[in-house]
Amino acid sequence: MKKKLIVGGTLVALAAGLGVGSVVLGKKASVQAAGVVAPRFEVDPMWPQPLPNHWIIGQTIGLDVDTKDNVWIIHRRGSVEAKESYAMTTPPSAECCIAAPDVLEFDAAGKLIRSWTDPKTGNDWPASNHGISVNPKTGNVWLGANGGGAPPAAAGRAAAGTAPAAGINAPEAGVARAGAVYHDAFMLEFTQDGKFIKQIGKANMSKGSNDTENVKGVAEIRFNDAGELVAADGYGNKRVSIWNPETGKYIRHWGAFGEKNVSDAAQPAYVPGDAPNKQFRNPVHCAVPSHDGMIYVCDRVNDRMQVFKEDGTFVKEINVLPNTRGDGSVWEVAFSKDKEQKFLYMVDGSNERIHIFDRLSLTELTAFGDGGRQPGQFYAAHSIATNSKGDIFTTETYRGQRVQKFVYKGLGPVTAAYVPNVWPKKK
Repeated sequence: MKKKLIVGGTLVALAAGLGVGSVVLGKKASVQAAGVVAPRFEVDPMWPQPLPNHWIIGQTIGLDVDTKDNVWIIHRRGSVEAKESYAMTTPPSAECCIAAPDVLEFDAAGKLIRSWTDPKTGNDWPASNHGISVNPKTGNVWLGANGGGAPPAAAGRAAAGTAPAAGINAPEAGVARAGAVYHDAFMLEFTQDGKFIKQIGKANMSKGSNDTENVKGVAEIRFNDAGELVAADGYGNKRVSIWNPETGKYIRHWGAFGEKNVSDAAQPAYVPGDAPNKQFRNPVHCAVPSHDGMIYVCDRVNDRMQVFKEDGTFVKEINVLPNTRGDGSVWEVAFSKDKEQKFLYMVDGSNERIHIFDRLSLTELTAFGDGGRQPGQFYAAHSIATNSKGDIFTTETYRGQRVQKFVYKGLGPVTAAYVPNVWPKKK
C-alpha cells in the first residue's frame, strides 16, 4: 500500500489583528479547503553517515545549520550508558563503543568533518550541555548550558575518548534544586576548530532573571539580523535575554508578556484549562528571531509559544495541544528558508511530531511524525533547524540519541489532519 507523504494539519482560530490575544488549538477542522498547501517531507534513513572510531552519541541536545549547510550538533557524553560503552572501561571490556566528543560537525552529505570537546584553556565548561549555534556573521560557535549541579572539575570530568564521570552532562541535569547554586550561568564562544574565544557570564554567579552580567541555564542561542545574540535564558531564569556577541555586554531582557522586571517565584504545576500563566515556566526552551523583526519563544511546559517584537513588546501567543502535561508540547522552532519565512516548524517532543504553521497567521497547517525508533519516528524530539534547500533536521534527547534529516519535497495540497509516517516513496 502506497503511503501518502503529504501531511495534514489542524486549523486554529486567529487572534483579532496583531494585538494581545491568545490563539488556542482546539478541535480539528477540515483542512481540505481549496488552495491550502503545506511543505512535504520524506525522511532520509541513510543520513548521517556512520561515525568513525566506534563513536556513539548520547542525548543530542543542540542543533544548528551554518551558512555552508553544514550541520552542527552537541550531545551529552555522560548520558551514554555503560552497556553502550564497553570500550570506555579500564581496561576496555570490548571493542565497542566510545562516546563521541561533545561537538560534531557534518557536511551536507552527512559525513563527519570536525569534532571537539572542552579545550581546557581556563574557560568554564557545562555541567550539562544544551544548545549550539553558529553565528552567521562570524562563523564562530556558541554553546549554551543548563546544568544546575556541581562544576565538572569537582566531579572529575572525563577527557574525550575516556569514560565520562557520573553526573557530568547527565540526563536532565539542568533542573536545579530549589536554592541550589546554579553552575551553568554562562555562554561560551569558540572557533569552528574548538579554540576558546570568550564567555558571557561566570559559573555559579547567577543573580536571577534580572541579572545583567550572567545567564542561568541557556537552552538555545540564536542571532537576529542586527547581529545580536538572542538567548532562551530559561532553565534557571524565566526570560529571553539579548547580548552583544562581540563585547559580551548585556543589552535587554524580558519575561512572559514582555515583563521587564521578571519574577523568579516558583510556579505551580501546569494544569490544562487554567488561566494563562503570567510568567514563563522553566524551561524557556527557544527564542528564535525572524527576518521581519519578531522573536518566537517556546514556553515549553505551558504548552504555548509567545511572539514578541525584538524590543520585547508582546504581540500574541498560541497554545499547542494544551492537554499535554509533563515536558510540554512547544520545544523548539525553525523557519522555512524562503525570503518571507512563510512556514514555521515546531518540534514537539512529548507528542512526537513536527507541527507546521503558516508563520504570519500562526494557523497550523500540518503535522507529521510519531513515537518510535525507526527513521522518521521520534523518541523525545528536541531540536530543529533547516538548511538552504528547505530540508529539516531534528535531534532527540533522553534515549533517542540521534540526529535525523527530512528532505523537502516541495509544496502540496493538505489532505489530512495528521500523518505519522513520511517514509520515502517506493521507486
